This record gives sequence, structure tokens and C-alpha cells, in this order.
Amino acid sequence: MTRSLVRWNPRNTRFRNPMSRIFDEAFNDFLAPVDSTDESLGSDWLPPVDILEDDTKLFFTVEMPGLDRDDVEITLEDQVLTLRGERKFERDEEKNNYHRIERAYGTFSRSFRLPTNVDTGSAKASFNNGLLTIDLPKSEEAKPKKLEIS
Repeated sequence: MTRSLVRWNPRNTRFRNPMSRIFDEAFNDFLAPVDSTDESLGSDWLPPVDILEDDTKLFFTVEMPGLDRDDVEITLEDQVLTLRGERKFERDEEKNNYHRIERAYGTFSRSFRLPTNVDTGSAKASFNNGLLTIDLPKSEEAKPKKLEIS
């Protein structure tokens, strides 16, 4: 019996963990890409995004090595966070004998629908050492409250 090699693709659902699929289906309304075509608009690369939530905030951390803050545009509109930018291929004409180019270049666009309990008006973003960090505080109504027993 011969088996062919299949290139691993993180978007290929055939190889995904069944628990990941269940979790994704349960929470697909929030923090998922707004449109399934959004992730594949001909982009050669997409910066990886980590999303963390605690009681008071939602944190986005985006890896963007080789980019500056001027290369990235962040918009918040109708509870949708959109990241756009471009990593340009820098060609050195004197050293054009590349044997291999594995780093991806080009434009990217990623959009995430945010929960309604996020206060987009108080969002903050910072860029340091190729990491974009976005802090989105939750509205006061969404924060946990401690009730005193009378």
C-alpha cells in the first residue's frame, strides 16, 4: 500500500482536532473572521493573531516581523476590528542570486467581529519589536460585579 504525502495546511479541516471544530462552531459568531473569504483574498501571508480575554479586557497580539507601525492600518467600525497592511519584498539588486525565498510578502487584511460588550471607543494599540498589541476594554456593564449580602 502506498501513501502519498499531504502538505499540512492549518486551514484544512480534514486534519483539525475534533474538539477544535466543536469549539469553533460554538463560538463562531465572535472573534472569528467576519467573512470566510476575508482570510483568502489572494494574500500570500497572514500575520498570526492571538486573542486573549480576561474579566476586564480583550487582548489581540499580532506577529508582524519586518513591519513598522506605518505599514499597518487598524480600523474599528460596527464592532468589527480590521487589520490591513503590507510587507514589501526588499530586493537588493547587487545580491539577486537567491537560492530560496520562504518568507511571504504582500498585502493582508484580517477582520474580527467583536462582542457587543467591548468598548471600542477606549481601544489602545501599540507596536513594539514586530508585535502589534491591541487592548479593547469591556464596557462597565460587562465587568463582573460583587454583590454584598444584606
